[in-house]
Amino acid sequence: MCGIAGWIGPPVAHRDQHTLRQMLDTMAHRGPDGEGVYVGAAANGEQVLLGHRRLAIIDPVGSPQPMVDPAAGLALTFNGEIYNFRALRAELVAQGYVFHRDSDTEVLLRAYQHWGSEVVHHLRGMFAFALWDGPRQRLFLARDRFGEKPLFFHEGPQGFAFASEIKALLCLSECRQGIDLEAVWDYLAWRYIPAPGTLFAGIRKLMPGSAAVWEGGRLHQWRYWVPPDQHALSDSAAEAGWERGDWQDENVVPDFLSRLENAVHAQMVSDVPFGAFLSGGIDSSMIVALMTRHCPQVKTFSVGFSSGSELPYAAQVAQHFGTSHREIIVSPRDVIDDLPRLIAYRDAPVSEPSDVAIHRMAREASREVKMVLTGEGSDEVLGGYPKHVFERFARGFQLVPACLRQNLILPLVRALPYGFRRAKTAVRNLAIDDWRERYVGWFGALGGAERQRLTLLPAAASHDGSPPFDGETGASTLRRILYFDQTSWLPDNLLERGDRMTMAASIESRLPFLDHELVGFVSSLPDHFRVRGLRTKWVLRQAGRQILPETILKRRKVGFRVPVNEWFRGEMRDFLRDHLCSAASQTRAYYNPQVLDGLVDEHLQGRQNHEKLLWALLNLEIWQRQHSHA
Repeated sequence: MCGIAGWIGPPVAHRDQHTLRQMLDTMAHRGPDGEGVYVGAAANGEQVLLGHRRLAIIDPVGSPQPMVDPAAGLALTFNGEIYNFRALRAELVAQGYVFHRDSDTEVLLRAYQHWGSEVVHHLRGMFAFALWDGPRQRLFLARDRFGEKPLFFHEGPQGFAFASEIKALLCLSECRQGIDLEAVWDYLAWRYIPAPGTLFAGIRKLMPGSAAVWEGGRLHQWRYWVPPDQHALSDSAAEAGWERGDWQDENVVPDFLSRLENAVHAQMVSDVPFGAFLSGGIDSSMIVALMTRHCPQVKTFSVGFSSGSELPYAAQVAQHFGTSHREIIVSPRDVIDDLPRLIAYRDAPVSEPSDVAIHRMAREASREVKMVLTGEGSDEVLGGYPKHVFERFARGFQLVPACLRQNLILPLVRALPYGFRRAKTAVRNLAIDDWRERYVGWFGALGGAERQRLTLLPAAASHDGSPPFDGETGASTLRRILYFDQTSWLPDNLLERGDRMTMAASIESRLPFLDHELVGFVSSLPDHFRVRGLRTKWVLRQAGRQILPETILKRRKVGFRVPVNEWFRGEMRDFLRDHLCSAASQTRAYYNPQVLDGLVDEHLQGRQNHEKLLWALLNLEIWQRQHSHA
């Protein structure tokens, strides 16, 4: 795991190794174990600079980067891990390639040499890399299928620049173009910035599952993979599956468990100590359980809160599987102290309060390990959220006359106390006719009308609130919303969070549930293996019955919830008001002050719970103060 950066373009003043090293220095946390640069030139006189900061996980002594083969004319800077690198190496050796190191970096270099742009189809792992191809006179870039590893870029008259984090690009004057107010408008809906945009004008993300080539002064991008839930499950495949007996419960469950164990085992490849994040829920508990089949004692780490948490469940799992377990407690003071620094690490607002807790856990884990496995991605692949159940009822609910929905049902539901928050969320979103806005609304902050009421910003012209990739019309309701989750909520929020919060502590996180081979198998199954009745993640729960304690399987899903609602009314009350309601607030000019103050007062007085929105606004204000010069 590492940080990468580079630039290609015409010679300009002060664009040299010194500038590249400045870019790398901003990402020192991503690679404390080493640094390297490559300086080359294209045939047309363009400069080529590649840089690398290294966190050594595989072959920690060897394999410095950028890795250069002068004879082949190739130079590679690579962030991530290729889990099948030893199988690829054997395949390439059979083709006559010679290897000098036991590293996935050298395998990636040779794999590109052999397959060219098609190399991405052979990789099983998480990655973002840039490779200068001298013979073809092009810079090739690629990002893994789900977007576990980040890659940002800027293109313009001065050339093409890229980096693992935006802060590195901001070292270049042409990248400091100011704040993109249309992206702010999007942020107020989604609570994150949908790809390929960012909050910085002129800086974009390379989309997950995408590759790109900078050649002849132009960038060409293409999507090489999309999650298979985009497509409807064909009737012929369904019929064949039932006829063969493939889709009988007694066949699917053990097959799923075997594939999940394979993904876990593949991602345990490491030459340094590793462990796991353990929340006590079924996702992380399954990962830990399967890890213990291949490791005599797994190190596990859990985080909780002074006002209550799931720590007892995590401790129960740790005891059951005999792990070496450590717990971390997070307080409101920790949030106040950490939040500005974590926003700086993320180069964006911290979308979820749990980011703070994850970083604290990562800091503690970094004392003992350099890599962890987590249960992230399970909900987005297996259908683990209440919305995956409720969304099936949207069409039926919308048959209720609009006047009844708007004038009777919704006001009654809004008046319910906070304890009914799931019901309130469900009814509010089921009442949204436009599925594009509804999908965003399940986890978002504000709908279109609410944004118009609160903000003084112009509506974004470049985005209509639709997901970046929409599933086929014939796909089931479940597959379509899962596809949205897998192409937006997951990469642009959860995976971005996971990468930044762990790398800020200089450790690597791996996600077995996002193994693309496992995902392909799950997507080939009929919907009821994911959501059955009101039960989510059915196949995972059935598999868990074979290896997990019964109490973990039966307990209600709680989620990794930080009690920010209560904290805003208590220890964080003044902190919130100072940032949103005082004269020092820089984002206050974005809003109708009467509406904003009314929302704050409603929450602080306990009349309504606006924690999600207020958290988003607080983070945007802190981010704005850090980048007001941008």
